[in-house]
Amino acid sequence: MTDVSNDLFAAAQRLQEQGQPYALVSVVRTEPPASARPGDKALVTAQGIVHGWIGGGCAQPAVLHTVREALKDGRARLIRIAPAEEEAPRDAQALLRDVAEFGMSCHSGGTLELFIDPILPPTRLVIIGDSPVAVALAGLAPRVGLQVTVVAKGADRERFPDASQVIETDDTGGLTGQVAPAALIVVATQGRRDLQGLRAALALKARKIWLVASARKAQVLRDLLIGAQHDPAAVNAIVAPAGAPIGAQTPEEIALSVLAAVVAARRAGHDAVEPVLAAEGVAQTEDVAASAQPAHGPHKGCCGH
Repeated sequence: MTDVSNDLFAAAQRLQEQGQPYALVSVVRTEPPASARPGDKALVTAQGIVHGWIGGGCAQPAVLHTVREALKDGRARLIRIAPAEEEAPRDAQALLRDVAEFGMSCHSGGTLELFIDPILPPTRLVIIGDSPVAVALAGLAPRVGLQVTVVAKGADRERFPDASQVIETDDTGGLTGQVAPAALIVVATQGRRDLQGLRAALALKARKIWLVASARKAQVLRDLLIGAQHDPAAVNAIVAPAGAPIGAQTPEEIALSVLAAVVAARRAGHDAVEPVLAAEGVAQTEDVAASAQPAHGPHKGCCGH
């Protein structure tokens, strides 16, 4: 492995550790005159090239535009940058149907074909609460590629062995700087510090918030939050009941239904759509909760009162 490759991988690791989305841009083919060669690579963020070489300044506007689009939807792209008057050979036109073409922004000539592969940080799921549903969800979520942070006052870390982070306070001041904004949040307090859990979720500026509770209980909590001067739009955007309509009853089944909704939002990208809910969907009522037995810990039911 060359020093150039080592440097590139080290730079990529730094970006990943910082949680910074970026794209690995590789030169696939060139036609002279071109300063880049097939195999040249660069790491490019939405702000520009961080490390590496993929040619001179003529190609960079097209690359930066495409990288920004790829970081929005997570999809790889193949682009071709050529002088505006150049026409693709007829035998290559069929191959270019899935290739975005850009005219060269300066007059140096040459042609570049580049593969742009977006590298996005793992989606973080914040679970607020230490209820049986919270425990079950924290165990399931990493299996679909979610990084889990658990937030609960006095949380027992041994109950959440699969979580990458356990924060033992739900105080909004204590959470500052520990959880990045735009996370997906599930409030699964279920009768223990419900209002404080929702306050913490709102303070974290989440991309989306789900509440594991019945519709009736959720509305009572929304009214209390709005009465306490929380932003009505943010409060009313809280999704409750949380989860896909699978007739879930046990904590594990409820966790599975909630996870399905979270995955749907993750796949929808930054403009996450409302998860599919039906009138006959997951009620998450107190009656169902009372009959459910926890998988771990001392709690006696699955949902709060």
